[in-house]
Amino acid sequence: MFLCNDCPRDCNVDRIDKYGFCSCGLKPTVTRAAPHFGEEPCISGTRGSGAIFFSGCNLKCSFCQNHEISNFPSGKEVDAHELSEIMKRLQDKDVHNINLVTGTHYTREIAKALEIAKLQIPVVWNSSAYEKVDTLKILDGLVQIYLPDFKYYDKKLAKKYSHAENYPEIADLAIQEMVRQRGSYQLVDNMLSSGVLIRHLILPGYKENSLDVIDYVADNYGDTVLFSLMSQFTPMVNCDIKKTVSNEENNDLIHYMKCRKLSGFTQDLCSADEQFIPKFDLTGVN
Repeated sequence: MFLCNDCPRDCNVDRIDKYGFCSCGLKPTVTRAAPHFGEEPCISGTRGSGAIFFSGCNLKCSFCQNHEISNFPSGKEVDAHELSEIMKRLQDKDVHNINLVTGTHYTREIAKALEIAKLQIPVVWNSSAYEKVDTLKILDGLVQIYLPDFKYYDKKLAKKYSHAENYPEIADLAIQEMVRQRGSYQLVDNMLSSGVLIRHLILPGYKENSLDVIDYVADNYGDTVLFSLMSQFTPMVNCDIKKTVSNEENNDLIHYMKCRKLSGFTQDLCSADEQFIPKFDLTGVN
């Protein structure tokens, strides 16, 4: 029996016959595997990022754009060998990297798949950063690029929208481990080949939270990491935030990011549109 405590939820359940917070079994459930062009330019490039979207989530933010699969798990369950074949098929499509989206609750099986696949292109770990250091160590040497969120500096917001009041300190430790593993970011022909790119989604009406996140990244990592300030917030039915990011909020935060001399990326407000959410229709899985 394996009692799962791999993520900070510490559910302590046997996921073979019982689900924890993530609502998933031990084997990865995949909903889509295809070239994706919606990431930062240094990830998507011209040929796309080979994105593998996993079902379920250990955070389940109420504003999640992928709530269709994060809160209501669906897709095809695969073992490590099958997942390695999905990775290799994507690699054969000449994508820039293999992008593992929200795989925290499947870390052990994903690591096995990566060991089997022996990929020749960078692997991206695309996560919420709500992860244990010991679990991230399973990926040491298997992942070249870490793409974590830093969603909340404010514990009250973390509790309200993700039922995770301890998110700020957990994400802090997780990102420290990611930087320990990969060091300063490396670009080759404008593509990220190694390192950490920290993302932050602006929550409309909570500019102070974003200012604090920018300060956190600048004070702790400076030019060691890249930073992505995202204005793509899209109102979702299960969240009480019913507006998008304003021009004033976005411009003020972009200006502050520049003042703190963070290198990275910003978004146009037109990104806040559900048409940019991929279709989770098992493309590339079967």
